[in-house]
Amino acid sequence: MEGTNLDELGGFLRSRRARIRPQDAGLPDAGRRRRVPGLRREEVALLAGVSVDYYVRLEQGRGHNVSDAVLDAVARVLRLDATERAHLYDLARPPREAEPPAPAAVRPRVRTMLDAIQAPAFLLGRCMDVLAWNALGDAVAGFSAMPPGERNMARQAFLDPAARTLYPRWTEVAAETAAYLRLDAARHPGDPRMAALVTELSAGNPEFRALWEDHTVREKAGGRKLIHHPVVGTLDVGYETLALPGDPDQLIVVYVVAPDSAEAEKLASLATASRGRRG
Repeated sequence: MEGTNLDELGGFLRSRRARIRPQDAGLPDAGRRRRVPGLRREEVALLAGVSVDYYVRLEQGRGHNVSDAVLDAVARVLRLDATERAHLYDLARPPREAEPPAPAAVRPRVRTMLDAIQAPAFLLGRCMDVLAWNALGDAVAGFSAMPPGERNMARQAFLDPAARTLYPRWTEVAAETAAYLRLDAARHPGDPRMAALVTELSAGNPEFRALWEDHTVREKAGGRKLIHHPVVGTLDVGYETLALPGDPDQLIVVYVVAPDSAEAEKLASLATASRGRRG
């Protein structure tokens, strides 16, 4: 990870303006060949109503005390969605953290709630660490078989050779994982564990490096995932992510399937096998 949020701001702004064609922003096509895709810095400044020098300083991470009006104008010009807009604010105004975060603790009631969920479920913490899971979540993902220091969704996706078999749509999983990790990193600048994780992933997987440099950000909300399970075959599951009240850094992820579907039968089979092993 390249240092502070202000250091990251330039890369994010450059990546976002590269997506915008001048004609889509209402600018005339001057007919000149462009050396780089997207809007030039002076064009962003013009459309945002700020001086070129001011925008250049912002992109260089020197735009301290930037106003809401300027950030909103830049977000409008670059067509940022709600997640990207919030990310822009995190980068331009880095949250202050007085000291490194304490090790994550799982509240007993959260463990009880996981066990009560009649679907595969697990708890994510900072850096996409897997903190806890229920029996069916373990039967699907095999968390208990992982070494404790490797129970991390990003490490699994990018450093485990079996991940491309586990996830038939690995490219989608990889992109979503890197995008959420970027978002999480900006919310906690200076977190040494996040810096170490990004360094490890960058060194271990060139595809992660490319995704990280793309500066895409995405919330971990909901979607679909294909999982190739060694016992029951391919599982096509939906998933929903819920932030814990009082601790937004912890997320409960639940895999959801339609009742009476083939996937429901496969999960029932895994649940029965899991109960048998525990018995």
